[in-house]
Amino acid sequence: MLSTAITSPSTPTPVEEIASALDRIGPLHGLPLEDRLWLARQGFEFTAKAGDVLFEEGSAAVNMILILKGEIHVRRQHGGPMALFIGRAGQMTGLLPFSRMKNYGGQGFAISDVWALLIPKSLFPDMLKAIPSMGQRVVSTLLDRVREVTRIEQQAEKLAALGKLAGNLAHELNNPASAAQSAASSLGEALNLNRQNRFKLVNLCLNQDQVEGIQAWEENILNRPVPLPVQNHESNALAFIAREDSMRSWLTDIGCPEPWEMAPQFAEHGVTVADLDKLRTLLSADETCVCLQFFARYLRAHRSVETLAHSTARIFDLIDAIKAYSGMDRAPILEVDVPAGLDATVQMLHSRMTNVEIEREYEPGLPRINAYGGELNQVWTALIENALDALGNQGLLRVACRLEGEMMLVEIWDTGPGIPPELQERIFEPFFTTKAPGQGLGLGLDNAMRIVRKHKGYISVRSEPGSTCFRVRLPLDQLQAY
Repeated sequence: MLSTAITSPSTPTPVEEIASALDRIGPLHGLPLEDRLWLARQGFEFTAKAGDVLFEEGSAAVNMILILKGEIHVRRQHGGPMALFIGRAGQMTGLLPFSRMKNYGGQGFAISDVWALLIPKSLFPDMLKAIPSMGQRVVSTLLDRVREVTRIEQQAEKLAALGKLAGNLAHELNNPASAAQSAASSLGEALNLNRQNRFKLVNLCLNQDQVEGIQAWEENILNRPVPLPVQNHESNALAFIAREDSMRSWLTDIGCPEPWEMAPQFAEHGVTVADLDKLRTLLSADETCVCLQFFARYLRAHRSVETLAHSTARIFDLIDAIKAYSGMDRAPILEVDVPAGLDATVQMLHSRMTNVEIEREYEPGLPRINAYGGELNQVWTALIENALDALGNQGLLRVACRLEGEMMLVEIWDTGPGIPPELQERIFEPFFTTKAPGQGLGLGLDNAMRIVRKHKGYISVRSEPGSTCFRVRLPLDQLQAY
């Protein structure tokens, strides 16, 4: 039903002029004049100004709309501002004969001044009888509309998946990148301070015995196992604080400048007051302070270098995972290591698994299969994301892979609430979703099903409260798959 604000023009257009304009409607091109005159006489002519709302989302669809001039946009109010449909002059839209459409899927409004002809649903039987070719024309239009809506929805689903992947990746990269940045800053500061300290070292004029003694003392400290991080146990934290306080007092007693800078570095490396006393037997108080200050800054720089190496290695691991996940620099069809693809997918989604326990059960020595690696990773992404949604990001996720006859079997288990029996047969239907509006378009499992079938495989689900398992079976032999 159109908005009550939309009315007939004050001066009706002659039916001959409307019939002439109808010839510019794509699906009606070539329709005889007498048939176009029938439509012009039986239809309801209306006009609308730019910005006028033509119909509301969810309102009953009871008219076929032949757009003679202007442009109409249909947008969803629930689920984001994605344009669901754009109708332009020359198109036949709205409710069509043979369509199962009941309600408008979005709000329709005029982008520019609109001139259109309505054919009410009540006239459809008479129209099909009076104009026999309308049946074929309508069916062709319906097919085109289904293809276009499906394309738009699939594109939106891909963009949503890309957004999730980008968010997960940004989260995963942020931690090592921040650690590397902090370590680089600390390293630069330590090196700069030691550059300023080098003249004090040279000015000490130590003898050979002292130099050898300091070297042996430092080697003993550096070869010593580094204590576990203090946050692991409360007792470790208390011992660390006590050790740091005792060394700060010791350094203050012999007159070392900035003991607050040195004490934490020594405490983190397991240095004790007994170690400091041993060095003190070789050097005077001033000499001890200069050497300890240089060594503390060296420990700080060394720890920063280790953090940089670890962080950049983590970033490279993520990049490798991205390449494995997306199949970059590889042919579309290749020998795929399925467990590696599963691991890459888990790593891509790792930021969502803070409170999720992950179990992997991979049969040793699994062969590679010929497949579209990037597309299979889309299947694993859809299944694992569904499992995480079911878990609420808390519970157990189990990923298994093994041989079953001449097939590769992949299982994705979760301990979520399960899928109701009446929905288990529908979850692979396109556009079917149990998520709230705007949180999913219902194409993830449909896409997974199409990819698995493309590989001549099978996908199934078994679910009950506390245990849901998706099973994917893929043929090993290339001739079976392609």
